[in-house]
Amino acid sequence: MPKIQQLSPHVANLIAAGEVVERPASAVKELLENAVDAGASKVTIEIRDGGMTFLRVTDNGCGMSPEDARTAFLRHATSKLRTEEDLAAIGTMGFRGEALAAIASVSRIDLMTKTAGSLSGVKLHLEAGQVTEEAEAGCPDGTTILVRDLFFNTPARMKFMKSDTVEGSRVAAAVQMQALAHPEVAFQFLRDGKQVLSTPGTGGLQAAMYCVYGRDCAKMVSVESRWEGYTLTGYVSLPTDARPSRSLQTFFVNDRPVKSKLLIAALEEAYRNQIMVGKFPACVLHLRLPASAVDVNVHPAKTEVKFLSEKAVFDCVHYGVLGALNKKPDRPAVQFKSVGGDAHIAPATPQPPAAAAPLQGEPKKPPVIPQSASQTAPLKGEPRKEPFFRTMTAEEYKTFSAALQDAPQPKQPAAAAAAQKIPKPDNMPLREFVMLPQLHENKPEPKAAEPPQSAAQTAPPEEEPLMEQTALEMPPVTPWRMVGELYNTYILVEQGEDAFLIDKHAAHERILFEKLKANPESISAQSLLQPIPVRLNPAAAGELLNNTKLLEELGFEVEEFGENTLLLRQIPMDLSSEAAAEALETLADDMLNGRRESKDTVRDTLLHTVACKAAIKAGWKNDEKELLAVVKAVMDRDDLKYCPHGRPICVSLSKKQLEKQFKRS
Repeated sequence: MPKIQQLSPHVANLIAAGEVVERPASAVKELLENAVDAGASKVTIEIRDGGMTFLRVTDNGCGMSPEDARTAFLRHATSKLRTEEDLAAIGTMGFRGEALAAIASVSRIDLMTKTAGSLSGVKLHLEAGQVTEEAEAGCPDGTTILVRDLFFNTPARMKFMKSDTVEGSRVAAAVQMQALAHPEVAFQFLRDGKQVLSTPGTGGLQAAMYCVYGRDCAKMVSVESRWEGYTLTGYVSLPTDARPSRSLQTFFVNDRPVKSKLLIAALEEAYRNQIMVGKFPACVLHLRLPASAVDVNVHPAKTEVKFLSEKAVFDCVHYGVLGALNKKPDRPAVQFKSVGGDAHIAPATPQPPAAAAPLQGEPKKPPVIPQSASQTAPLKGEPRKEPFFRTMTAEEYKTFSAALQDAPQPKQPAAAAAAQKIPKPDNMPLREFVMLPQLHENKPEPKAAEPPQSAAQTAPPEEEPLMEQTALEMPPVTPWRMVGELYNTYILVEQGEDAFLIDKHAAHERILFEKLKANPESISAQSLLQPIPVRLNPAAAGELLNNTKLLEELGFEVEEFGENTLLLRQIPMDLSSEAAAEALETLADDMLNGRRESKDTVRDTLLHTVACKAAIKAGWKNDEKELLAVVKAVMDRDDLKYCPHGRPICVSLSKKQLEKQFKRS
């Protein structure tokens, strides 16, 4: 066996450099972290030839004294740690004391630094980690480090470097990451003499994101939440703006960019049932937690961390993002290619007179409140329409109340008469629908505005002030009307100055999915008089037989019947027998390819299929009452935004957009 001997300091430094400095981008990251720790508010980065021959970082931080400047290039030299207790609560970016020593050991370095109270600074020149020159120099407050000829003394490492374009792009990515991590610092990045990035350093994350990502970040949703002492801030993309990869998922823990499977899982869990398969959300999220609750000393490049309480971190990210998505109403606008260009609008089918529905052309004029029962009668030739309630001022209510008391009361209130004509859900052609609305409003009807049933139920005069206060607190209601249906697929709805196109299949699929998911118990099922044989491949059949209890909760009952064949004896009430076999095959495929480690995830995957198979389909001809029920649910509920597969349910088309196409604006 060869004799054991201690490595020389130079070889040991080269090994350490290989761990910390892999390429120019690694050196830039370490130098920028030191600049931030020095309290810099402005940092300038300049590179040439991808950073291999020229790399300069200038900051206006606290600077270093001549003694500290010499010590900074020794291994394990740092101003950020003193005792072993400090390792349990690291609050700085660079702390290992190896960055400058590792960079210096494989390059030629010129350093100029000056503290705020000094008359002059100091200049050092190092080659392969050794100080060869030291002199007094006049320079501004802060530190400038110039790195030349990276890896000049390690040709084995040099041959693994990519082209200047690739290495320069990685440096740019490292600078962008620090700009997002520290929006309070103004970063300026120059590449081969051209400015590539410049951030304002105002402290606003959105301003830094705009400089890095451009206008795309304007569509992202703001996230602000607290969970058990943890704070989550940042921005996430809408489900409709999902990306084909996770490349735009950026996480920071105490302002340190990290890579964490836990944070990725928590983020994507918030998008479950809202995003298409194969698509991924984008984000820039800052997680702040006590320094003692995270261990950052587990990776040489400090890109991986360990959390003291992984569950608390998961919940903080999951529920923070989920709450932000639920608060954001998302009805994407219809996009036209260009005014007068290739986008064409087909002539509309002639519609009934405008009097057939509440007028929407003048949103500033509220609907007229009838003053007596006689005024509720429609005009000659006009269909009967129910009144719309609205918020009234105190003077309007007093006038209306006095006129209402003097007028004869109708034998049967109009709203009650309309309610009797509404078909019951059992009589509706589709199996599952919400109750049809009495009035086409996007909010529930206020109880205070219901007409009295009899004289005995009429409120006494002394209670009128209370009724007046209730009327004043009523939120403003904008009525809507269903105009019709396009291509037997999209329902057209008008509301004020906006029109909405609702995908009836996606909307009904989401309604059914939410109904099924809200029931934690087993789904109502129907037994089949004649079992349905389903032939599957061995893996799919075995997967279903291993999850019989879960299938029973979802309304399926299967049993083995010969080789690779299952008998389907029970199916959910929402599925027809014709679609049951196909649904079971789809479920088997989803269970084989999906995330099976979570029971809830598997259940949701199965519910996707059940809801999709039971929902009305595009191209079907549906009764108007069915379409109204779908519209009522979508217009009244803010949580119906996407189908379980991530497709949008509703898109908007404003009057201004349409007028631009006809060159009216």
